[in-house]
Amino acid sequence: MRTTIAAERLMDAPAEAIYHCLADYREHHRPGGFLPPAFSDLEILRGGVGGGTAYRLTMDLGGRRRAMTVSVDETVPGREMVETGTGLQTTFTVDPTDVGTRVRFETVMEQGGIQGVLSRLFAGRWLRPVYEDELRRLEEHARAHPPS
Repeated sequence: MRTTIAAERLMDAPAEAIYHCLADYREHHRPGGFLPPAFSDLEILRGGVGGGTAYRLTMDLGGRRRAMTVSVDETVPGREMVETGTGLQTTFTVDPTDVGTRVRFETVMEQGGIQGVLSRLFAGRWLRPVYEDELRRLEEHARAHPPS
């Protein structure tokens, strides 16, 4: 069963700064960077910036802790990244506009059986608020950490 959860925000920060923060898992896209408290225990396995990065992370969602191993691909460098893990894929899109930068997170979960049904029923309620918090934090972080 496929479940899609998305959140987006129009940000008052340059697209280059936002993408820089999204792509840099060593300094910015991590706990202690702009990730909300739902994310913890980041361990970079390979790379650390942009495509080719792989990492392990724990996420607390709906009262459950879930460890994930994720690989990162830059499908459109400077504009779009895709994180892929077991049963899920998250796309981060950064679009400059005339009135700011539109940033969108979209996660597609593929799960069968009862887990797929539960994801369909609850994942949006649990994940969307985390994404909205993450987008707010990303905007603040990007304003404070422009690329050098």
